Amino acid sequence: MGRTVSSVPSEKIAAQTGCFAEPIKKALQTIARLGCAGVQIDARHELRPAELSQTGLRHMRKMLVDLNLRVGSLTFLTRRGLACSADLEQRLDATRAAMQLASQLDARILVCNLGSFSEDPHAPERASLVDGLANLAVLGNRLGVRIALQGAATPVDRLVDLLAALPDGTAGLDLHPAQLIAHDQSPQEFVAAAGHAIVHVHAVDGVYDLGSGHGVEVELGRGSVDFPEMLGALEEHGYRGWFTIERRGSPHPAEDVHNAVEFLRAL
Repeated sequence: MGRTVSSVPSEKIAAQTGCFAEPIKKALQTIARLGCAGVQIDARHELRPAELSQTGLRHMRKMLVDLNLRVGSLTFLTRRGLACSADLEQRLDATRAAMQLASQLDARILVCNLGSFSEDPHAPERASLVDGLANLAVLGNRLGVRIALQGAATPVDRLVDLLAALPDGTAGLDLHPAQLIAHDQSPQEFVAAAGHAIVHVHAVDGVYDLGSGHGVEVELGRGSVDFPEMLGALEEHGYRGWFTIERRGSPHPAEDVHNAVEFLRAL
């Protein structure tokens, strides 16, 4: 017998400002018009902490209030990821700045990419990663911002082992179904193995193209992800966080995001 699930709460549906080929302020207006309650902002390319003045921050906060939008999360996706030990301290400093910005915008989640790391728990780079994440957690606890790690290329059991090596509450996982499919992993199996650690969900769908050997993002509800089943599994783990719509490369992003909002509400 399948799970009985309710719809995704409207107050937990967000969209990426980066879905639209628009300046961020225009994208915020579009997202509000499409019926989302929240947004996800890119702190590396759209709203850089080092370039945002206090006046600019106040204007951004006022615009969000005027549009009745909350910042559900920020992303800070670096080229090499937090697991790469080369120049790690530089990336950690930049991540701390992004965490500060998240706190200033009242966001509680910062999505970061992990990158590949050694399976050997005694490897030096593994120790550097654990230490780096633990250090971020010190600031995160003070700011009320938690790191959500993206690691779709890594087997889920290895991600669970990594989190087990960290103090409780240090970091969680980002669930990105399309990325998992692109790496020939099952979103349902990911939730079954790591649902207790998921702190953010990207509402994005995909299919695996056997001919090209690559994953292809598609409109929400038209891919391989069984969203009702996945939502039921998340509910069993007590997930109460954001569902952030992501739609890249579409010729009709506003229409696709609108349809995604309706899809999530109808689940």
